[in-house]
Amino acid sequence: MLFNTTSRLLRPTAATAARLACAQPAALRRAVAPSVMRFHQSAMTNKEDDQVKKVASEIVESLLYGSKKIKEEESQTHSKKLARGKYVHELQKHKVKADKVEEYKALVSKYLPEIANNPDNELHLCGSWEVVVGELDTFVHIWEYKGYPGYSHTTARLENDPVYNQFIKELRPLVEARENNIMLEFSFWQTSPPMVTDGIYELRKYNLKPGHLLEWEMHWRKGLECRKQFCEPVGAWFAQLGELHCVHHMWTYPDLQTRKTTREDAWNVDGWADTVYKTVRLVDSMSSYILKPLKYSPLR
Repeated sequence: MLFNTTSRLLRPTAATAARLACAQPAALRRAVAPSVMRFHQSAMTNKEDDQVKKVASEIVESLLYGSKKIKEEESQTHSKKLARGKYVHELQKHKVKADKVEEYKALVSKYLPEIANNPDNELHLCGSWEVVVGELDTFVHIWEYKGYPGYSHTTARLENDPVYNQFIKELRPLVEARENNIMLEFSFWQTSPPMVTDGIYELRKYNLKPGHLLEWEMHWRKGLECRKQFCEPVGAWFAQLGELHCVHHMWTYPDLQTRKTTREDAWNVDGWADTVYKTVRLVDSMSSYILKPLKYSPLR
């Protein structure tokens, strides 16, 4: 009798599974209900008992933490389908003290091209910009590394590079805050090579609701074909390290008036309104920054 009582305490019973199911939304209760009924109908032989415990455990784990299978599929999808996979990009943001802006510009103009052009560093500089609409006294730099091995090798080498260490020493008194994020390119949107447009750049940032990156990418990829009729994108990335569930994409325009008319023209193309409708509901917040490239920037 004692053995049976202990066994019942350790085994997830039908009643326990039912109570867990009732605590969940109605859709989940309907999904769990057939398994609960099978608990009542089972003869509970030793072999069946093991199977029931396994099923009950999987149901409880799925209810509490989500399906393992779905998580594995999402992980594979993000790594194999979303990312281009060839490069790793780093977005650096420097908030500069208001009275140190000109000194900062002179400093990065001196050091960043030297760091980028060193053949021992497995990277190149995509661009450097100053924010002129948005977070003022802020500068953005985007670096491209030859995958994670290139990033690891370069950051390790820079720790002992006297040029880089001197740059950091002179940089720190000029800034209020620094931030970096490691990003991957979307497979459908390759980062533009160096070019001179003599225009403005717009960096858009979307903070997505967790778990919706794949859906956002699917809708946005279709909508991009509408926008490309009027304006070529510069690049698009999703965060891997740093601020997660975050997407950045960049455009260039001759001026703000052209930006305005380009965005208005896109609404006249079939499919663009549908893209906006389907992506906006996946977003928690968004920001737009107008950037002016620095003179040494490869993208300018």
